[in-house]
Amino acid sequence: MTDQSGDYTGDVTVGGGADVRELGDLTITKVAVDEKMSNNCYLLRCKHTGDQVLIDAADSAETLLPLIGEAGLSAVVTTHQHWDHHRALADVVAATGAEVIAGAPDAAAITEQTGVPVTRTVGDGDTVQVGDCTLDVIAIAGHTPGSVALVYRDPHVADSDGGGGDTVVSRHLFTGDTLFPGGVGGTFGDDAAFTQLIDDVEHKVFGTLPDDTWFYPGHGGDSTLGAQRGSLTEWRERGW
Repeated sequence: MTDQSGDYTGDVTVGGGADVRELGDLTITKVAVDEKMSNNCYLLRCKHTGDQVLIDAADSAETLLPLIGEAGLSAVVTTHQHWDHHRALADVVAATGAEVIAGAPDAAAITEQTGVPVTRTVGDGDTVQVGDCTLDVIAIAGHTPGSVALVYRDPHVADSDGGGGDTVVSRHLFTGDTLFPGGVGGTFGDDAAFTQLIDDVEHKVFGTLPDDTWFYPGHGGDSTLGAQRGSLTEWRERGW
């Protein structure tokens, strides 16, 4: 079975509606919120159980809650502690009773900023279930101490050595603000933080996942690891 991507591009605009990608077992719905920050939020739904998980309740509960609908929400994963990624967390959790998941080093800051307790902390080697579908957690420090990425390994698609085409995708990676098309996330002039971030991204992401991995960042459009891999040396040399 191949990736049923259809017309999915990952190009969304605030107020412009969602983009939906249908995989064999999982539906990925991407929506952009807040004109100023244009954050991406991702609703994942298991096709077998109907279970749903939201990655980043970034803003605009009035947009997110209708997407979630009557199916409810089992968990919200907050990719990191920065304010623009959890402004709707309190409203979404109040409406759904969802579990709140975050990287351990960022959990206290998320609770302090939102008033919402983090009910489960995660790190390398942990998993998050979306019904019958499993997301593997990758801890990536540098942008924040507790940033996490999540990777879904599609059991219906074999690993590929290809250049990241959009019809066969074996891995789906949700990167928060750790990786974007064109570079890693910001480290605000902190050289040590940049070294930590680029090292983690190079070794934990590019070093373990194939080129056909499609990644979904916290802002802007998507890309594949194959399309970005050749730029790693350039990013490291430029220092951002």
